[in-house]
Amino acid sequence: MSPPGWHPDPGYTGIGPVHERWWDGNQWTDHLRVPPAAIRRRRMRIGITAGVVVLAAIGGGLFLLSDNSGDSKESAATAPSTAPSGAPGGGGESQAPERQLPQTEDGYATDLAGGISLPVPDGWTGKSGIAGAGVTTGEYACPGDSSQQCVRGGVFSMPAKALKLDTTTAKATATKDISANATDSYGEKIYGGITSHQELKSGPVTVAGEQGYLVRWKVVTKSGDDGYVQSLAFPSPRSTDTLIVVRSGFDINTKAPELSVMDDITKGIKAASGTGSGPGTTA
Repeated sequence: MSPPGWHPDPGYTGIGPVHERWWDGNQWTDHLRVPPAAIRRRRMRIGITAGVVVLAAIGGGLFLLSDNSGDSKESAATAPSTAPSGAPGGGGESQAPERQLPQTEDGYATDLAGGISLPVPDGWTGKSGIAGAGVTTGEYACPGDSSQQCVRGGVFSMPAKALKLDTTTAKATATKDISANATDSYGEKIYGGITSHQELKSGPVTVAGEQGYLVRWKVVTKSGDDGYVQSLAFPSPRSTDTLIVVRSGFDINTKAPELSVMDDITKGIKAASGTGSGPGTTA
């Protein structure tokens, strides 16, 4: 008999993040988490994509949001507010924060800890989470590995610290993250690696009432579609001491979203409902 601990969920269906379920030594409990190993990287892929990393960063719960109706469905991946009794590392980094799951707004995916909401364009899917949010569209078999699912477009928020960024300004954070973003989104065997890139845009931008900075590249891949990637950084409306990174990636393909949609999403990011304005924010 296995000892108490986190183990791969025997009921995992392959939909949503790969998660682990708590075994109490006698039976499976309702406690779920995304394993820390899933935080290693983000890629524009369903399953181990950025959306998972975003939401896996603290092992929190997910909500699947309807892109039109505003109805929300709570997924099975709901972590306990504290670790189960006897969990290894009690009170350590495996714990989910003692917060309720995010309140959702019609047409938005909410990042609870970051205090922001991402607009969900028509036809897209949004996911809200305790420490991240994401919107995606256009699933297809990944080039280079058809057993995995990629998306034509995706936008994901996450704390800068989750990406191990030690920069302290929005400009430095976005500038440092763009290369990693490009590699995670379009590098490695899925796209054969990036052969070249071109900076299309960089500069200050106001996001959710905060002064941020964005950098956008066009990347050329060895196999599969080329793509647009963007790293956007800005202080959280909840706490200006916390930097949020929003990574975007769009395929360059007739089936992919227009690049203007990336601008629309950036402009549509807002402080989450109930988030007060912090120092330096504007109404």
